[in-house]
Amino acid sequence: MTSTFRVQHIDHVELFVPDFEAALEWYREVLGLVPVEKARVWAEAGEPHMISSDGGKTMLALFRGAGPGEREYVGHIRVAFRVDAAGFMDFLNHIERVAVKNRHGDPLTRDQVIDHDLAWSIYFRDPWGNPYEVTSYDYAEIQHVLASAA
Repeated sequence: MTSTFRVQHIDHVELFVPDFEAALEWYREVLGLVPVEKARVWAEAGEPHMISSDGGKTMLALFRGAGPGEREYVGHIRVAFRVDAAGFMDFLNHIERVAVKNRHGDPLTRDQVIDHDLAWSIYFRDPWGNPYEVTSYDYAEIQHVLASAA
């Protein structure tokens, strides 16, 4: 059976940097990427710093890495695809019909959805280990549907 599920577009790419201030300045100066206002609460909590040139439609998510006492790597780590609330629920139904593995190599299930307070996400890997995320900012609508299903 062919699925009708489709992502809307890439939401963000996670990038690990050793210095937030230097990275924010470099990406602003070189690419015109600026902090996304709707994600400011995450930056104020420490990370990620979401930056964009289009008001947050496509973003880089800056996380701290490769410094003393921090993550040991720098670079891109995951691609996140954005969907609306209906698409998010379609994806949760879709994973019941296809073999998808989570970050640990176990079957991906709908109970692995992560509540980020502003968005809902679910994390998984392709058969070769590449990490991906499906995310939606239709927070209240998804929260209602998930609560109704519980």
